[in-house]
Amino acid sequence: MEAREVHLLTRWWRPAIAVAVVALAVVFRLVREEIGAPPNLELVTSAAFAAAVLVRHRLAFLAPLLVAVVSDLVLGNTSIALFTWSAWLVIGLAALLTRSTSGWGRVGAAAGLGVGGSLWFFLWTNFGVWVQGRGVWYPAGVDGLVASYVAGLPFLRTMLIGNLVLLPVVAAGTLLVERLERSRGLVAVPQTA
Repeated sequence: MEAREVHLLTRWWRPAIAVAVVALAVVFRLVREEIGAPPNLELVTSAAFAAAVLVRHRLAFLAPLLVAVVSDLVLGNTSIALFTWSAWLVIGLAALLTRSTSGWGRVGAAAGLGVGGSLWFFLWTNFGVWVQGRGVWYPAGVDGLVASYVAGLPFLRTMLIGNLVLLPVVAAGTLLVERLERSRGLVAVPQTA
């Protein structure tokens, strides 16, 4: 057994918290409309960040894809799934860059992931809507692409504001976990896999 696996087994709360955040993100996607949350308010980027920082394993990048796939199977898949799933995969990969952050740097990295992830998701998925709806929803030219982006601006605003609030809170939560570990004399998990 690798040293990393031993650390995760002896400090089971790290993967447990990451799994709980992923499960919460799935549940939130399933009940978002019923509780009156605005479209594109999401916890998926928070799940990606929590998994990357707490587990610190390269496979943590799969967390947002797992949230999207599981919840889409229940909600019903859409024709844009290729674009949404690949967008979440890229956000998961970007979250890996935050693994070795600490202190205020982690909070800043979380905010950066929130902004960058929101913009990436907006640009990629609205491009996908335009590609798949050319001639149906939007004109086939650049004017149709611009119209797709303009139509998506309210969704970008919600996602961006949500991520700018939620990700720093999650970052603070991960810092609290580390502070509690230090106060109890537990050794830090290796930085990256």
